[in-house]
Amino acid sequence: MKKRDFLTLSDLDRSEIEAVLTRAVEYKAGRAAGFGSNFLKGRTIGMIFNKPSTRTRVSFEVGIYEMGGRVVYMSDEQTHLSRSEPISHTARVLSRYLHALIIRTYEQAEIEEMAGSACLPVINALTDRHHPCQVLSDLFTVRERLGRLDGLKMAWIGDGYNMAHSWIQAATIMDFELRLAIPEGYGPDPDILDQARAKAGKPIVITRDPLEAARGAEVINTDVWASMGQEEEEAKRARDFSSYQVNSRLMAEAADGAMVLHCLPAHLGQEITEDVFEGPRSFVFDQAENRLHVQKALLEFLLNGPPCRPASRASERLSD
Repeated sequence: MKKRDFLTLSDLDRSEIEAVLTRAVEYKAGRAAGFGSNFLKGRTIGMIFNKPSTRTRVSFEVGIYEMGGRVVYMSDEQTHLSRSEPISHTARVLSRYLHALIIRTYEQAEIEEMAGSACLPVINALTDRHHPCQVLSDLFTVRERLGRLDGLKMAWIGDGYNMAHSWIQAATIMDFELRLAIPEGYGPDPDILDQARAKAGKPIVITRDPLEAARGAEVINTDVWASMGQEEEEAKRARDFSSYQVNSRLMAEAADGAMVLHCLPAHLGQEITEDVFEGPRSFVFDQAENRLHVQKALLEFLLNGPPCRPASRASERLSD
């Protein structure tokens, strides 16, 4: 049995996502009732974070502690990656110390190389290309509130960036309609979009009209206009995205009782207005809380696989 990684949402199939979400329900109920888990007792999870984080870091660390595990937290400046040590060398070393590795970085290629060289499960805690842990938790939040994912109409308003990529993959796997309102020049990666459309049972539509995307949607989702690493583009993006705001006019086009999601941090008055963010349709803070429960279930799923048994070059030579 091969070890499992979670680098994109497509690393899990539909039945596996449903199993993780169902287990997350149990973790959430258990925490509310004061019950814990010792699944990670005696295990140490590494975290390499090269980007700032509030929700991702705290939810993973608290979840690991509550499951009886330990955490080693590092930035790249605290490792020899900052001194040009090959990623593959770091991966092979960490495989001998840790039981899983959670990485938040810029390039998707970095995390893929780490996963390819490590014999332990590697989890993508955000790259410039994908944010699968966030969207897995968002799916949980939608299912928790609406009771299903199949056949829903969901809208994405904003950048065709990492969150949009993970939502596109989610639509293909979980069979819901997705409409993305994205300004010209900020669209999703064509390869990701084409691959998803080739497999999707429901439409995945790109439009320049936010009202069209929101029309009849049960879920309205957005994110900041300028993500980490895009600060120099902030003024230009503010102009280009000015009409891509989740506000009362846009919400009037959505289905009755439509949910509003935002992965945070939010810039009120830019991508979303304060009245919508703080309104009765907003489930933003439930969405943030659910990172804790879903990631516990994800860690359990991945660590139920085979133990990490790194082979040394010496043992490989002796076996030849």
